[in-house]
Amino acid sequence: MEKRDVYLDNAATSHPKPECVLTAMRAALTGFNANPGRSGHRRSLEAARAVLAAREAVAAVLGARDPFCVAFAFNCTDALNLAIKGALRTGDHVISTLLEHNSVLRVLAEKLRREEIELTLLTPRADGFIDPEDVRSALRKNTRLIAVTHASNVTGAIQPVAAIAQVAKEAGVPLLVDGAQALGAMPVDVSALKCQLYAFPGHKGLLGPQGTGGLYIDAELDLQPLREGGTGSSSESMLQPTERPERYESGTLNLPGLAGLGAGARYVKENLAQIFMREREVTTALYDGLREIAGVEVYAPAEEAARAGIISFNAGDLTSSEAADYLDREGVAVRGGLHCAPGAHRFLGTLERGAVRASVGHETTFEDVEALLRAVKKMLRET
Repeated sequence: MEKRDVYLDNAATSHPKPECVLTAMRAALTGFNANPGRSGHRRSLEAARAVLAAREAVAAVLGARDPFCVAFAFNCTDALNLAIKGALRTGDHVISTLLEHNSVLRVLAEKLRREEIELTLLTPRADGFIDPEDVRSALRKNTRLIAVTHASNVTGAIQPVAAIAQVAKEAGVPLLVDGAQALGAMPVDVSALKCQLYAFPGHKGLLGPQGTGGLYIDAELDLQPLREGGTGSSSESMLQPTERPERYESGTLNLPGLAGLGAGARYVKENLAQIFMREREVTTALYDGLREIAGVEVYAPAEEAARAGIISFNAGDLTSSEAADYLDREGVAVRGGLHCAPGAHRFLGTLERGAVRASVGHETTFEDVEALLRAVKKMLRET
């Protein structure tokens, strides 16, 4: 049987991109390529309109009423740095979890090393979910930020962010949600959720290109900018503007990237119900199929509604890197290792071995899942 070219690494970056994304990026580069918002000529104005359209499209997927509450960033890591560093001051206390990506953990750990903050890292329950009551119990008088992932990038466990948001609201503490594995793959409504900060990549569920991302910042919350510089507005002042989004977007924006992101976000908005159902169905087939293979250990919630499109596993006595390399030779792209989330692996007991992560996307098929399952069975027979 001919090997399929199977891509199951969508948690790292989504593939393939819709044709509309490529078309929008080409148009930005060849049709009206200019510095958006910096000049008054036709090309610059058209470029600025493309950026605004992208901002409105992303806001629509987020459920944000005001598109100017969306600040663009280089990626989700950049957005998380803005959220954490912009919200905290010396002496503040932060509540976060062992499930977080290093984009959160390393920022907090560095602040802790410098003795700038106090930090509480919550351990998940045995089922892999953070208990909102543990968040409540960890609150202190100087708690100034709660930071949680929407869905684990290792197990796919969708965290109870709505319940955690209610705890944060009652305490008057801003909630930062890392939406790297959620936005574009499942319904998100920051207005209903009432979180103050929601970070997202452009190149994963939103189906845009790499080098894009952003941060939703509640209108009532002011962050210290991560960087200062030219914004094309208030140029007579040496101080950073207070107006949004310019306050958080110094320097020339990534026009072709944001044009592609806008197209991807519009595609997602129009097709989210179908994307959500397709990804849930193929993820369930993946979970069930792996669980049936002797010698495979699966790290994912058992309940279908409680997991995103991510299933991690180990096979036989192979390390995750050995297994991922074998599967790659069989034409199946997955990711082995720690996935930049050492706390999650420490919780799972896989810190030394890592895990193989298979993650579905908007065009993943049942045939793709079957190809992975066949390759895993073959791998176990041959090793």
